Amino acid sequence: MVRLAGSLTAGIVVAYFCSDHCKSSTTAPLLFLIPVIITVLLFLNWLWEGRKLQQGAFFGIVTYLCFFSIGFSNYQLRNPEYQKQHYTQFESSAKKQLIQIKITEVLSENSFNHRYKAQVLQLDSHPVKGKILFSVKKDTVLESLHVDSKLLVSDVLSEISVPLNPHQFNYKKYLQNQGIYGQLKTTRTNILKAEKGSASLRGLSNQIRNSIIHKLSKTSIEPRQRAILQALVLGYKKDIDKEQYRAFAAAGALHILAVSGLHVGILFLVSSWLLSPLRYLKFGKQIQSILVVLLLWSFAILAGLSPSVVRAVTMFSFFALARMIDRPTNGFNTLFLSYFVLLLYQLNWLFHVGFQLSYLAVFHILWIQPRLYKLYIPKYYVDRLLWGIATVTLAAQIGVAPLSLYYFHQFPGLFFVTNLVILPFLSLMLIGGLVVVLLATLDWLPESFALGYNWVLKQLNNFINWVAQKEQFLFDEVSFSFFMMMACYFFLIMGVLWWKDKSSKRLLSVGLALTLWLGVMVSENKMVAKEQLVIFHSFGKTSIGYQKGRDFNLYHSDSLPPFGDYPLNSFMVERRVSNYTSAKVPKVFRYKDKWIICLDSTGIYPRVENPIILLTQGSKIHLDRLIDSLQPTLILADGSNYPWFVNRWKATCLKRNVPFHYTGEKGAFVH
Repeated sequence: MVRLAGSLTAGIVVAYFCSDHCKSSTTAPLLFLIPVIITVLLFLNWLWEGRKLQQGAFFGIVTYLCFFSIGFSNYQLRNPEYQKQHYTQFESSAKKQLIQIKITEVLSENSFNHRYKAQVLQLDSHPVKGKILFSVKKDTVLESLHVDSKLLVSDVLSEISVPLNPHQFNYKKYLQNQGIYGQLKTTRTNILKAEKGSASLRGLSNQIRNSIIHKLSKTSIEPRQRAILQALVLGYKKDIDKEQYRAFAAAGALHILAVSGLHVGILFLVSSWLLSPLRYLKFGKQIQSILVVLLLWSFAILAGLSPSVVRAVTMFSFFALARMIDRPTNGFNTLFLSYFVLLLYQLNWLFHVGFQLSYLAVFHILWIQPRLYKLYIPKYYVDRLLWGIATVTLAAQIGVAPLSLYYFHQFPGLFFVTNLVILPFLSLMLIGGLVVVLLATLDWLPESFALGYNWVLKQLNNFINWVAQKEQFLFDEVSFSFFMMMACYFFLIMGVLWWKDKSSKRLLSVGLALTLWLGVMVSENKMVAKEQLVIFHSFGKTSIGYQKGRDFNLYHSDSLPPFGDYPLNSFMVERRVSNYTSAKVPKVFRYKDKWIICLDSTGIYPRVENPIILLTQGSKIHLDRLIDSLQPTLILADGSNYPWFVNRWKATCLKRNVPFHYTGEKGAFVH
């Protein structure tokens, strides 16, 4: 299963990076045909090799090619380009269209909008399909929308914008990895009709969860503690405030707030233990496993059937079913079987951060934890428990640390202390939370029990806040690139293999992996050391960055330097800036061999031949006269200008055949 899953993964990854080059109409038949041909070839070869005790190398190669092609073709064929009824295949215009949608998921709202994921059902008179991001302005009166709500909207479907500044989070790519290729931003007045659509399992799940949340709001559990309970048991995190969320992140305890493998694993172990007496009956092992699987999926419905919960429950369902058939197996095969099935069901999950973190954590627990545990042989129950938790935590953290640094650029130094204190009690908190939810739903929750559970969660919050205050142990703003992450995992794999087999070949592999890692570090340090000028796209203001080595100078139009804010924070992390200064935007400055003139609203400029012109703050200039006078090589406009000024300048530059760059369209200017 490990090899087959690896072949499928390789096919998906290759298709992901090649998707822009495989969008011609002639490609689609090949994507159907190639897997069919390879599968037929595999079947014929299996018939031929079936008489032999051991199959030859050709059979193995064809098998891997078969699963590689399944992954490659399946990913490509799910792209909108190959789906005739996908809404992106219909011409879109700036005019309003009648769009019928169905809400599939309620997202966290932001400062301006209520946000949802939705399925498009009809575009004007055309039946269509495909997922979109749906937003409704908060300044409108709107009854709350739920999963399965069906709406008729008169508005415009638009594309999701790409990041306009270097090293920014690519929200468009993030949504495309979830199958979302467009967005619909509207107001209440444009919603012509709202009704309840056909029921779905996820809709039923959300109704149950919303009903439970309403019941919990009537209990004596305080709001901050109730937010933790809802996240812990129901997977509902919308009531957790930003300060509370940041504290959990700084303490290395975010996994407590996300119903995932940890929670499902605890429920799996507890339910297996509670149902263990059934094993004494005839077919008791099978009955126990079936009941455990039913309990796990009931918990998934309770938690809203979110992708992370479905993935975790599927994973542990395979562990339960593997035990039911009572055949010799190992954890790796079971783990990768669940991984394989989930990818066949939803290929895009491979690119979800939660999916990657879950499987990396479980894989490293199975791979590293047994050897870590053998380093010390505990004698008593308490130290066995603590040593087990310590080794599991360490193994999981080793597995996810490089990926976490790559995605989040921070590492909680006190994660070990946090988990050592919390994990022994997490199972009790989870079971206690389930009891609270059940009793509250039935209106049988005793006041003393609610207050007792509230006290426990309050102590958890206090402990998390205490750990989060130790800021010196939080390593944030760590620059960790994709290639650095891959080199780190290669070194980790070689190191563990050498630990298991201390041979000279393994030691040489460790040395090569370490050399590669150091080589990536040196190469990236040389890249960021190069001189660079960036004119950022910042709405309503001018921001010009100049970097040389680790020093960064910001020239800005604001009275206060916006360090740490968008768009500078992620830029400075990726570019490994250690020293920075700020100053007002100069009227003119020289970069390398070019003069750059910054024109503000006064429109005054010096006489310099063939400069680069930066137009800011709706500069009042006669552009034709300026072009005749200075003969600029390039004209730039940043985000401090109104669109109608930009459009007029763009038209003039096009007429005069002068290159024009607007940061609001082409992104930041990087030189």
